Amino acid sequence: MSSSGAEPSIFSRIIDRQIPATIVAETDRLIAFEDIAPKAPVHVVITTKDPQYRNVVELAAGDPALLADLVGLARQIAAERTNGQFRLVFNTGEAAGQTVFHVHAHVLGSPTASETLGEDSLGAL
Repeated sequence: MSSSGAEPSIFSRIIDRQIPATIVAETDRLIAFEDIAPKAPVHVVITTKDPQYRNVVELAAGDPALLADLVGLARQIAAERTNGQFRLVFNTGEAAGQTVFHVHAHVLGSPTASETLGEDSLGAL
């Protein structure tokens, strides 16, 4: 358990290598891995290694440089996997579809220009 008494999030358990994941990028403060239930041909989750921020609003207020790094990593992943064209999604709050309250973004895209993302890629992320 964490120092607050709460169970660690699934993302914290991935960061600690307690749960296997296909990691596609990692820095000292961020980790990116393939989503286990992809909503697009390319679906990568990027999260902070520090679980103190529950959502992107908290991250923007508390550490805007880390948010900028997250967006930069999303751009890098998209350049490698989607020819630089991608959708970046942050769900903020349960009603908006957030199920893990450890800030994270979804990088969605297609490896080819002939495939486009449909509206179904905006479903439950």
